[in-house]
Amino acid sequence: MSNKKPINHAPMDQFDAVDGELALAAKPLSQITKLAGQTPYYCYSKTVISNNVARLREFFPDISIHYAMKANPMPQLVSFIANLVDGLDVASGKELRVALATNTSADNISFAGPGKNLTELEMAIASGISINVESLTELERIQAIAHKMKVSAQVALRLNPDFELKSSGMKMGGGSQQFGIDVEQLEPVFALLKDPQLELVGLHIFTGSQNLNPQAIISAHDNIFDLVARLKSQYSFNLKHLNIGGGFGIPYFPGDKPLELSEISDNLKRLRDKHSALLEKVEIILELGRYLVGNAGIYVSEITDIKISRGKKYLITNGGLHHHLAASGNFGQVLRKNYPVTIGNKVNSKDTETVSVVGPLCTPLDLLAHKMDLPIANIGDLVVIYQSGAYGFTASPRDFLSHAEPLELLL
Repeated sequence: MSNKKPINHAPMDQFDAVDGELALAAKPLSQITKLAGQTPYYCYSKTVISNNVARLREFFPDISIHYAMKANPMPQLVSFIANLVDGLDVASGKELRVALATNTSADNISFAGPGKNLTELEMAIASGISINVESLTELERIQAIAHKMKVSAQVALRLNPDFELKSSGMKMGGGSQQFGIDVEQLEPVFALLKDPQLELVGLHIFTGSQNLNPQAIISAHDNIFDLVARLKSQYSFNLKHLNIGGGFGIPYFPGDKPLELSEISDNLKRLRDKHSALLEKVEIILELGRYLVGNAGIYVSEITDIKISRGKKYLITNGGLHHHLAASGNFGQVLRKNYPVTIGNKVNSKDTETVSVVGPLCTPLDLLAHKMDLPIANIGDLVVIYQSGAYGFTASPRDFLSHAEPLELLL
């Protein structure tokens, strides 16, 4: 946008700069910080979220978009995005309560997770949402609750397929998994589904996350549709929806490129034509979390001290891994890589230096940036970590060492 230049190898064109200061929602960072009333804080952009959904609508006009709340369950954000997407996916009873408080109808809310407790299953059945069943035992529990409550339970089978999503940052299907029901173990499941108080409404096949390789996603989609055709022939069921998961990644690190959607879109059109008889009146769902909100958030902390130790310079901030575990490299990274980081009130500065950014915790793991070239900073300046809209606030050990919690803003 306008006078803003890319910073540290990641696409940051979702944000602007005003007089050398990062801006979001037409507000400079200093004004947002005053609005927050504290540092550290997270700030999420409604505009970026809206643009992300619009981009998906452009490429997938005939496919439903569901938001996976686990990526960012902030109630205000969920209420905002619920008006843009077609449905919500929850992973706990607490998330379910947030989802039910939006304008989303129960028919468009699903509940996933391998360890739902009895209370959560009762909540789901009472609310009329669909439950993504993860095991035969869970289905038996749902059956018992449905009979006890004298209601019909809406169920979708989460399947663990006999293939894997290649190039996935985190595999959640194929091989041995705690997620879903192995496709070779479906015989007793379909026998149980003959109970009239269990209504099979869909299938859920989610193979992995954070994938930037379109060909890998295309291969997974090919395998998903072939699997559904095979199972339909074997068990003769009818579906209201088919949830093919998401897996769409966003760029975080040097060399990462944004996921190209055109080939994925073209292939899904081909698959829908190929399997038109199988998919007649079946809603196809893309369930996405990180892709919708990941690039829409920043995490902001304040430099409280600057020190040089044996030739290396450290910026010490009042934020850290207890607020942003992923940025510290301790949330799924095998080899630590830096998130895109800048000094938010000096984003256009040409005067840089090599520094490490650390937090206030008594552990060497509290590292937010390692040997990065950043604008020359002073005590009181603001460190900004981009790509922080997903798996930030709620995915971090905020009680670790009992420091104050960050704030969340939606602008």
